[in-house]
Amino acid sequence: MPVDTTPADIGPLDPLRALQARFRRFVDDHVIPAELGTDMGHGPPAALVARLRAEAREAGVFAPTAPLEFGGLALSHQAQGVALEEAGRSLLGPVATHCAAPDEGNILLLDRVATPSQRERYLAPLATGVVRSSFAMTEPTPGAGSDPDQLATAARRVPGGWEITGRKWYITGARGAAFVIVMARTGEKATMFLVDADNPGLRLVRDIPSLDSAFTGGHCEIELDRCRVEDGAVLGEVDAGFAYAQVRLAPARLTHCMRWLGAARRSHEIAVRYAADRPMFGGVLAELGMAQQLIADNEVDIAASRALIRAAAAALDDGLPARQETSLAKVFVAEAVFRVVDRSLQLSGALGVSGDTVISAIFKEIRPFRIYDGASEVHRRAIARRAVHRSASGALPGDW
Repeated sequence: MPVDTTPADIGPLDPLRALQARFRRFVDDHVIPAELGTDMGHGPPAALVARLRAEAREAGVFAPTAPLEFGGLALSHQAQGVALEEAGRSLLGPVATHCAAPDEGNILLLDRVATPSQRERYLAPLATGVVRSSFAMTEPTPGAGSDPDQLATAARRVPGGWEITGRKWYITGARGAAFVIVMARTGEKATMFLVDADNPGLRLVRDIPSLDSAFTGGHCEIELDRCRVEDGAVLGEVDAGFAYAQVRLAPARLTHCMRWLGAARRSHEIAVRYAADRPMFGGVLAELGMAQQLIADNEVDIAASRALIRAAAAALDDGLPARQETSLAKVFVAEAVFRVVDRSLQLSGALGVSGDTVISAIFKEIRPFRIYDGASEVHRRAIARRAVHRSASGALPGDW
């Protein structure tokens, strides 16, 4: 029995419906069939990625967030919500359509901040999918993590440029990346630097074992030992690193929500189909009250997640910082999609635990999202502080 979890309020003449259909068709016809037999440890094989991306270009679904000048679709944030949710229905989908983290967030940052020469050297090959990248902010304890003020990696001026020293930890996609965007302290503030992977002062220390394994390039620990870069390696302005981080992080946490909502939807689709067909106690599983509760609660979480994503996307499209909106979406969606996948696994029984569907693989991949891009607790702290600040300024906490 086919399961349609399409948002009902996108009308048949709405251009978003056509966009959604195009991405869904590509994922169903090209990406999902490629899942069978694909080892997703630290990303899919390069040959498979190249083939799927060629097919994505032909289908008009390649690089939905990248600038038009580099062959991207340059979708609005609201349109991204439709496209990336569909791409996320397969763990291969974001890589195949070139909207996976961390490259997607780095493309946005470079497009907003890079100089013309940096656009040519770094953004062009990244946006077109020729190279990969990583973003290095997180550090081992007691360095930067949930609290960016703990940033310990430091950069100091030297003749002709800068010298960076420090250690970064859990850097997604670092193995095989062509360059790293490094956040380093410059006095009391921070600055972003573009560091080529072959810089002799940059060393990949190790691949960090992790619950999730589908991110291309894995999660790595890297060391910067008196790493020399030229003045032209400064991304944006000196001492403006934390401000630029907000340029990247708010939209990037929202695109994470979009992709993982797609993955949760896929799990729900499989589970509902299974429940509708599984004979049980003289009927089928989907007729049992406890199964219906699991299905209904999934429907509620999916719809609520999509609504929060749309609200945050609309704020970003209006040019607002959308920090509160993206924090609200991040907290709710990260926890809701985990509930959806967990219920889907439970509803599917042994089939869900097995490797015969993608539910078990999605379950492993989706749990860390409650930590990535700001742990739920950190966002709750920020949400509460903003609410108190609004109240102190005379606005009611729930005001629009």
